[in-house]
Amino acid sequence: MKLFAIMLLLLSTLTTTVYAKTLQTAIFAGGCFWCVESDFDQVEGVVETTSGYTGGTVANATYKQVTRGGTGHYEAVRIVFDADVTSYDQLLYVFWRTVDPTDAGGQFCDRGDSYRTAIFATDAAQAASAKASKAALSGRLSAPIVTPVLAAGDFWEAEGYHQNYHNTNSLKYGFYRSRCGRDARVKQLWGDEAIFAHK
Repeated sequence: MKLFAIMLLLLSTLTTTVYAKTLQTAIFAGGCFWCVESDFDQVEGVVETTSGYTGGTVANATYKQVTRGGTGHYEAVRIVFDADVTSYDQLLYVFWRTVDPTDAGGQFCDRGDSYRTAIFATDAAQAASAKASKAALSGRLSAPIVTPVLAAGDFWEAEGYHQNYHNTNSLKYGFYRSRCGRDARVKQLWGDEAIFAHK
């Protein structure tokens, strides 16, 4: 009986280790992190999304600090995904088509540095893929793409009430998203490719 229990434990550990090897992380800034989180939660293969702040100089940044300005941080979302189900290139495809990458001053109704778009690459391979995907879109839109590809650094998780806001405050979230004009602008830019723009 003991031997059987030990074998089960070893098998469980082995299975977890093999699965864990397929998990990778992507970090995107696409304006309001509520919306980015909501969009990527719909992508098959995404295991977890976390709203937070990155790209700036202030440790343990807070929402008040970041939105007030001067920290250099972006609102961003850290995405854990199963690379056996979806690829980083597929996530890049989704990212571009859920934002306005031609807007250097924020996104939709949200203005200011913290609402800019950016791709934060976690390694050289991600950086190369992100730059290639950006180059492939050159001339596709009516204005130049201004979204930078940056090296990922410290990621500070946002306050608890921001996490999964689209689920915990669905009515407020839906009203905000509609009034902010996100979906209307994304549909204007990307047409039928704007896969998560609400009807």
